[in-house]
Amino acid sequence: MAKSFNVVVPALAAALALSACASNGGLPTLPPAQFQASEDGPGAEYIVGPLDSLSIFVWRNPELSTSVTVRPDGRFTTPLIEDMVATGKTPSALAREIEQKLATYIQEPIVSVIVNNFNGPLSQQVRVVGEAARPQAIPFRSNMTLLDVMIAVGGLTEYAAGDSARLIRYDKASNSQKEYAVKIESLLKGGKTNANVAVQPGDVIIIPESFF
Repeated sequence: MAKSFNVVVPALAAALALSACASNGGLPTLPPAQFQASEDGPGAEYIVGPLDSLSIFVWRNPELSTSVTVRPDGRFTTPLIEDMVATGKTPSALAREIEQKLATYIQEPIVSVIVNNFNGPLSQQVRVVGEAARPQAIPFRSNMTLLDVMIAVGGLTEYAAGDSARLIRYDKASNSQKEYAVKIESLLKGGKTNANVAVQPGDVIIIPESFF
């Protein structure tokens, strides 16, 4: 589930202010994305994040099975296990660690972990700030595109300069932040399908206000 993104780091706030009066015409663009992936397979394994809701099942030990919410500090507590770190792990990896902890108390425990409400860590979210109808952070899902993101945030406000929007992405190869021009108004109001681009976990989309 998406959660509100109310806090913008100073660098992003400054960038948003500057983008209100500057064009993104000098930025590189991304290749168009398909509206439906030709091979819509599963994405990368989900990484547990703060505020995720987990169901933990311990086979043949119902008294140890429980539902928990990962605390903001990334930890949770269950019967026999106190303050275990959940964030940054896949559900299967977390289940194996719980098994190791429980092995001290029961013989050969078998554990399953199911994520019920998805938030994910910031590195697995797409954040939208500025002149979106509902600026927020959205959990990334496989094959997500700019159109999917804009539907989730309710589109643009009437004051948005959608075609001056920017997408900020961390590039692992160069260990640097890169910016790309995105044409949101052309996509949503002009129906230009080549303006739809693929998004990645951790992307930040900045939509400035138009003064004209």
